[in-house]
Amino acid sequence: MPIGTITRGTTNTNRLRRVDRFMQTLPVVRSSVDPLVVDLGYGASAVTSLELQSRLRKVRPDVEVLGLEIDKDRVRTATEQLDAVRRGETSFASDAAVSFARGGFEVPVRDGRRPAAIRAFNVLRQYDESAVADAWRLMVSRLQPGGVLVEGTCDEIGRISSWATVTADGPQSLTMSLRLKKLERPSIVAERLPKALIHRNVAGERIADLMTELDRQWQYSAPLAAYGPVQRWLATVDGLITAGWPVLGTGARWRLGELTVAWDSVAPS
Repeated sequence: MPIGTITRGTTNTNRLRRVDRFMQTLPVVRSSVDPLVVDLGYGASAVTSLELQSRLRKVRPDVEVLGLEIDKDRVRTATEQLDAVRRGETSFASDAAVSFARGGFEVPVRDGRRPAAIRAFNVLRQYDESAVADAWRLMVSRLQPGGVLVEGTCDEIGRISSWATVTADGPQSLTMSLRLKKLERPSIVAERLPKALIHRNVAGERIADLMTELDRQWQYSAPLAAYGPVQRWLATVDGLITAGWPVLGTGARWRLGELTVAWDSVAPS
C-alpha cells in the first residue's frame, strides 16, 4: 500500500513554475545517466507533472517525469489527460516523457530505477511536523547517488514559494522565491515555509531571525525601489551577505526573486 495520506490535491496551471526553474539548475538533473524525476503528490490534475517535464527538457532533452499519487482516481484522471496530450489536443508536446502511477513516500519505480530528483510540493504541509524527518528519510533513500529531494510549498498561484533541498547527507539548503512586483515585505514567505520550519518562526529560532533580518534589509533598501523591485531585492540580498548570512547562488538567481541559504543557518533549534 502507498505510504502517506491523500492531500487536498489543489492544482493550478503555472503554480510550480518557481521551483521548476530552480530544478533546471540541479547538477544531477543535467548530468545523470538516468534522468528520471518524480513529481510526488501532483494533485487533482496532470498539469504540474507535464509542466515540470516541459521545463526540464529545455536543459535535459531526455528527462522523464513520473507523477505519483496515492489516490487511484487522480491517477486515472491524470492518465486520461495524458491521453489527450498524446492525441495532440493540448499545448504540451505529444511525445512528452511523462507517466503516472499510484504511490506515496515509498516512491515505487519500475525496473529498479532510482530517480535523480523528487519534487514533493504542498504535500508535507498537511502533515504534522513530527512526520517530516521520516518522510524525508524514506524519499531520499529512493534516490540515485547524488540525487536530490526538493520539498516545499507555495501559495495557490505560485507567487510565494519556499523549499528545502535534501540529499543523503541531510537537508542542504532553504530557498525562498517571491514575486517582487508589489512585494510589501519578504517575510510574507513565512506563511509558506516548508513544514519543517513553518511553526519555528518564533523568538529564539534561526528562521525567525532570518525573517526579521530580511524585512530589515528590504526596508533599508527602500530608496532603490525607484530603480525597480529587482534592484531593491539585489540590495537586500547584499545586505544579508554583509550581515553574515550564508547566502548561496548567484545574481542570476537573485534577480528572479530567489534567495537560498545554507540549511544549518535556519535549522530548528
